[in-house]
Amino acid sequence: MVVFGTVISSPRGTLSLSQTLRLSKFYLENAHREPEVKVALVFCYDTEITLSSLKKTARNTLKQTAREEIADVYADLGNLMESHGYRREARAFHKKVEVWR
Repeated sequence: MVVFGTVISSPRGTLSLSQTLRLSKFYLENAHREPEVKVALVFCYDTEITLSSLKKTARNTLKQTAREEIADVYADLGNLMESHGYRREARAFHKKVEVWR
């Protein structure tokens, strides 16, 4: 059996800011809709990994509106994690909100 990641490498690093945000929101929307917590957590993980690609972007070079959008996704991610009982992880995401705002 071939593992997906070994066949195709992730192109996340080549996405534009708007594409990264769109993909993050896509994952997060699916996490909200997913009734099984384990599957929802996979979507949350994908959201976090996608957003983490923005670390390379200097925060101070982004417009405030972009920073707010990123912060909003982290806030929503934190709220979702808290609703599933992952309080420590939720706090970590809420700290990221403060960093991006």
